[in-house]
Amino acid sequence: MPSKARLAKVRLAKARLAVLTTHPVQYAAPLFRRLASEPDIDLTVFFASDFSVRNFTDPGFGRQIHWDVPLLDGYRSEFLPDWFHKSTSGGVTWWRPWARGLNRRLRAGRFDWLVIHGYSRPSHWMAVAAARMAGARVLIRDEATLISQQRGPVKQALKRLFFAMLDRSIHGFLTIGSLNTAYYRSFGIPPDRLFLTPYAVDNDFFRAPAGPGRALRERLGIPADAPAILYAAKLEPRKHPDHLLEAFKRLDRSKLPVPPHLLIAGDGELMQRLREAAAGREDVHFLGFQGQHDLLACYAACDCFVLPSSSEPWGLVVNEAMNAGKAVIVSDQVGCGPDLVHPGENGLVFPVGDIPALTAALDMVCRDPDQTRAMGLRSLEIISAWDLEADIRGFRHALGLPPSPCA
Repeated sequence: MPSKARLAKVRLAKARLAVLTTHPVQYAAPLFRRLASEPDIDLTVFFASDFSVRNFTDPGFGRQIHWDVPLLDGYRSEFLPDWFHKSTSGGVTWWRPWARGLNRRLRAGRFDWLVIHGYSRPSHWMAVAAARMAGARVLIRDEATLISQQRGPVKQALKRLFFAMLDRSIHGFLTIGSLNTAYYRSFGIPPDRLFLTPYAVDNDFFRAPAGPGRALRERLGIPADAPAILYAAKLEPRKHPDHLLEAFKRLDRSKLPVPPHLLIAGDGELMQRLREAAAGREDVHFLGFQGQHDLLACYAACDCFVLPSSSEPWGLVVNEAMNAGKAVIVSDQVGCGPDLVHPGENGLVFPVGDIPALTAALDMVCRDPDQTRAMGLRSLEIISAWDLEADIRGFRHALGLPPSPCA
């Protein structure tokens, strides 16, 4: 029979968890803080680059970026030295960043687990090898789906072979949603090696009061009863903000109770083309790049959020808008759709690139403001269960830990 002292020691033992990711991002920081707050998880996050905590130029936004939320507070982290040195100047490629010294740190810290964000780069493969040499079990978390990239028969076969080899080298995969789970299953990963850790945001942060939204509408000259449609993402071809603008222009305003307005938050290579397409219109408002705090007012100001992207692995902006209690419209290639958008309940789904179908969806939310508000309330209900606490449950399951003592 174990002694009381030994049982107490077992209860106090912590799972030593390391995470390897390319650089700090605003979406991951809340999850890391929440993981670090678990009394039986000892977390250290290793970053391969520090470019995102400095002013840097984001190619997608086409401008210098400085995030207005803390990226490193509330959890232990370390920046690893980089083989290429120059990779810290910004950006992520297939080769960069590629950190060194991970094996030594895993050994020194006696880590039980390593979570690697990604699997497709040489640096990821080396990290798996480093963990195995250090005696740490590996979990992979990635956002790939069958819609995020088109793959021919040969590539599909090679991918299946790759996953068969990878599956033998790691403990399991942390999936972010239904499409991500289906992706791994399509390449032969058994269900007992898949652990749902949903792509979530800090729900509480995005449940901001409506006051800033009213102030933004007043500043833009949007009447209180006018429907406001919001787009908030990079202005790049894959996101299709041009499709949304064209659909908005096609609305038959003579049949709508109140003429709607379109808010476009973001920057990028399509900005000039969009401005030219909207020239002379007083119902289209370009807000430019918005930090996380600025986005709170944007979400509060709108009645419906639209993400018309193609090959969108997830779309966390949809989570954010739903936390603001808004109806959502997404294309059928937005990865979060199957989990978060329930057609007719909290939003609508249209075929990507189908501008008449998108126009019809906009017409529906602009025509019936009561139904649109009801959809927004349903969004809030749905997203309430898609949160960081669900992530903690998934992580603990994958790590073989009992339910959270913080629950």
